[in-house]
Amino acid sequence: MRSIWNGAISFGLVSIPIKLVNATENHSISFRQIHLADGGRIRYRKVCELDEEEVSGGEIGKAYEDADGTMIPITDEDLAQLPLPTAKTIEIVAFVPADRIDPLQMDAAYYLSANGVPAAKPYTLLREALKRSNRVAVAKYALRGRERLGMLRVVDDVIAMHGLLWPDEIRAPQDAAPDGDITVRDAELDLADALMDTLGEVDMDSLHDDYREAVEELVAAKAAGEIVLPAEPDDTGDGKVIDLIAALENSVRAARKSRNAEGAGDGDGDSGMADVHPIKKTASKTSGKTTRTTGAEQTTGTAKKTTHRTPTGKTVTRSGSSTAKKSAPKSTGAKKSTSTTKKSAGSAGSAGSRTTAKKTTTKATTKTETKTETKNATKKRTSSSSGGTTKKTAPSRKRASA
Repeated sequence: MRSIWNGAISFGLVSIPIKLVNATENHSISFRQIHLADGGRIRYRKVCELDEEEVSGGEIGKAYEDADGTMIPITDEDLAQLPLPTAKTIEIVAFVPADRIDPLQMDAAYYLSANGVPAAKPYTLLREALKRSNRVAVAKYALRGRERLGMLRVVDDVIAMHGLLWPDEIRAPQDAAPDGDITVRDAELDLADALMDTLGEVDMDSLHDDYREAVEELVAAKAAGEIVLPAEPDDTGDGKVIDLIAALENSVRAARKSRNAEGAGDGDGDSGMADVHPIKKTASKTSGKTTRTTGAEQTTGTAKKTTHRTPTGKTVTRSGSSTAKKSAPKSTGAKKSTSTTKKSAGSAGSAGSRTTAKKTTTKATTKTETKTETKNATKKRTSSSSGGTTKKTAPSRKRASA
């Protein structure tokens, strides 16, 4: 970077040779004035108003205009003879806390670079002293023909200097505040706090000049001969606040929506809204509902097919539902088994208890079917024997009546 001023920092009896370098740069796009009729550039010429002749830079000097319009010439030699101790020196006059400096006084910023190897040691000494004290240095310096006020602070490993306006150059904020006695309610302050919390902080390095980028795109499109369509203006309202509370609430809502949209764009899928899912029935609740049904329904849900041996030694496979329907009304054992199953299933809260309930129900069904088959076979044999006896007895009655 090119230095714009060479001098020294006066730190008591210590002198530190330095070079002054601009710490900022202007990225604004500049335009030229042209003649609309033919596109020719408009230039300003320096013309003497007395003889109306154009003059060169070497023929131009400085002068002070008096109140009555009289011009008082001032030469560079006149200014050089003035007793200005800060002409080539940044003279530190005090060290103060940083919050003592009014931001309204802040002006241009510069970097102070050590000028030469001998300046490295005192430069580092001043830098570390500023770091450890947590203070800034107030100094005077002369630049471009006038004495100025500055503030020295540490930025990374470099001493930076901010030009400051003199205290008498700061205007008082007269007539800038709203007229009248304005009262702000606590609810409005709470909403304002909520809006500030929602907007949160920002990385200063991420901020950039959108308008300058738009101008650059416009210039590039024009240079390429493209047709530039006008952009749709944003709906910013008419600037009138009808309801302050409503405006704050809408602002908080919009800020949260924007924040949630940014979070979703990062791929985390969190939109800030809770997902609602139906509650699934647990196994214990389902078992409890099953035990409140009839014995036939319970047998049907538990054992679909039952294989057992009959008293005659045959293997029979039957559907649990049909067996339960036939046996449930007749068998007392089925009711007992059902009540036993109710107790087992009602106390079941885990996988082990459900397995026990299934085994109990299957055994009860098997026993019930076995008893039912036995009773049916007995009834058939009884009915067949009784039928034969009746037939044999009938002729005897006829003979007796004869």
